Amino acid sequence: MSFYQEALQANARYAEGFRHGDLPTPPSRKAAVLTCMDARLMPDQFLGFGIGEVHVIRNAGALATDDAIRSLVISTNLLGTREILVIAHTGCGMLTFRDEEVQKQLQQQYGADASRFSLHAFHDLHESVRKQVQRVRECPFIAKDIPVYGLIYHVETGRLEEVTQA
Repeated sequence: MSFYQEALQANARYAEGFRHGDLPTPPSRKAAVLTCMDARLMPDQFLGFGIGEVHVIRNAGALATDDAIRSLVISTNLLGTREILVIAHTGCGMLTFRDEEVQKQLQQQYGADASRFSLHAFHDLHESVRKQVQRVRECPFIAKDIPVYGLIYHVETGRLEEVTQA
């Protein structure tokens, strides 16, 4: 059975007991988390929140890309978010390659110019978190009184580490 078929069956079971259809759109904890798409990260579990409580924005590397910032602008300005956490993690795949190498591989594999296709790989996890926090803080459309925190989730232990000077 494919994952798709399993997912549909799981959803049918989930929907039978679903009781959250009346939750409001704004996150009740007034928080947003920007984190990595890595399947080992379950922010609701390691941060202790439930359905309807926190906005979660995920992408490869927990990067404050234009699209992630767009979501944070909506979250803070239209939905009441008053805190932002940027959470990267140890063992991130974004630490394992260079953009140029993958661009070359993509061009060879697909025959299309990949030179402008940026993957935003990085080689220093702490520095990347500091950079992402700074990008969020510098956004002119996110209020300056909204705190932005930088953290690293350790996949080996499940613990969070605060990133200093973030």
